[in-house]
Amino acid sequence: MAGNLTQLEQIKSRLRCIELLKILKKRMTYEELSKILKVRPQLRGDSKNDSTPRPLPITVLNRYIRGHVLPNAERTEEMLKILEKETDLVKEVRNRLKFDNGYFDNTALLGDTLLLRYIARVMTQKFARDGITKVLTAAADGIPIGTHIANEMEVDLVIAKRVREVGVKEFVEETYIPSFSGTRMSLYIPRYSFSKKDRVLVVDDVVRSGETQRALVNIVKKSGAEVLGLFILVAIGDSWREEIVLPEEKIATILNLPSNRQ
Repeated sequence: MAGNLTQLEQIKSRLRCIELLKILKKRMTYEELSKILKVRPQLRGDSKNDSTPRPLPITVLNRYIRGHVLPNAERTEEMLKILEKETDLVKEVRNRLKFDNGYFDNTALLGDTLLLRYIARVMTQKFARDGITKVLTAAADGIPIGTHIANEMEVDLVIAKRVREVGVKEFVEETYIPSFSGTRMSLYIPRYSFSKKDRVLVVDDVVRSGETQRALVNIVKKSGAEVLGLFILVAIGDSWREEIVLPEEKIATILNLPSNRQ
């Protein structure tokens, strides 16, 4: 398989391999990583007569993680198969949330650029065939994951804000009344943000009632563009799905928490 990849794709695979190592290193020791990363001896430079997989030496792992060297294409392919199986995104996201009396703090999650970048790559693969041309998110907590996904897809990011910024002449506005507040709230984007040719992925960090995400979808429609999907990092319950008029296969989440945990 490695031989079928372009040089750029091979480099990206090698970097993805290192990123996964760094993500797992946050909760595993070098010894634990070495035990799960068993590679064929010929990839380690040992005798080719012995094909029994052996743990990758800790010294080699250390050089990879510190960025002193990258694995070659063959080793990358072998390591990625193991690392992707070991990387449980649900567990990784949950471990970065701090719970207190039914509420959670997602500061550590939104600040983990390595994990967000990997999640962005996974989501890019999921929506790869849809021809996404823009990513839309809401300020402010949706910006980190929205930025990573837009960067991975190599498309522009549009940020819906709750205030009209000075310097922008015309806006597309969506006003709604969140069930938890009972007050009117609005989201704004510059009118030039989308064209009728745009195919948009809506991204956010957390969904509870679905009202904010519905407002984002409506802004896209008001702009004349097409919504092709919705991605959420953490979903609370499932009643929010009633607010989002999209096919089930076009909605993706990482972590789903019960509704009694706000």
